[in-house]
Amino acid sequence: MQTRALLVDDHPLFREGLALLLAHEFPRWQVLQAGSLAQALDCLAADDADPEAAGGPITLVMLDLSLPDAAGLDGLIHLRARAPRPRYVMLSASEDPDLILGAIDHGASGFVPKTSQTGAMLAAMRTVLDGGVFLPAGFSQAPVAPREATDALGISPRQAQVLRLLIEGRSNKAICQVLDISESTVKTHLEALYRRLEVTSRTQAVVAAARLGLRLNG
Repeated sequence: MQTRALLVDDHPLFREGLALLLAHEFPRWQVLQAGSLAQALDCLAADDADPEAAGGPITLVMLDLSLPDAAGLDGLIHLRARAPRPRYVMLSASEDPDLILGAIDHGASGFVPKTSQTGAMLAAMRTVLDGGVFLPAGFSQAPVAPREATDALGISPRQAQVLRLLIEGRSNKAICQVLDISESTVKTHLEALYRRLEVTSRTQAVVAAARLGLRLNG
């Protein structure tokens, strides 16, 4: 089944350019477009009424944070209330740390500044569809100097490696392959990291690490 994505942005030039890029890099994708929150809601409503008619449900929504009929996180909140199943990637000219974390806290799986290079934009889509969380490169909310994760959390170097790969959006299977360890070992490390970070999910772990300003060596 092909991936169906919804691109929501009120600037036709940017929207068309990104749609062309996605069509080139992901030829099996079907990219729908909307220029406002109202149009996006109509697309999701039609999709929900008969998801199989057009080749399957929408699984990815790329959403501009500034729309004519929604500002800031309002668009994300409204769309997720209507359609919680798709993965959401926020697009914005702003790189404000509070805004980025607010988007993740409200259910987004990624945040991509519009100033990003093409490679970062495509990496974000791959990461999110693979179940990961994508944050801008070098993102940290902490005003203090980054701290080694092993010192800040009292974790082992191996657990720090697992956390780094988790933040990169790697699946458990991919972490196994990179570190040459079993999936059960990965799960054990993740459980320990969740306890240290006082979280219960991959997304929360990524956000917590960003808030702490952790430095994760390769």
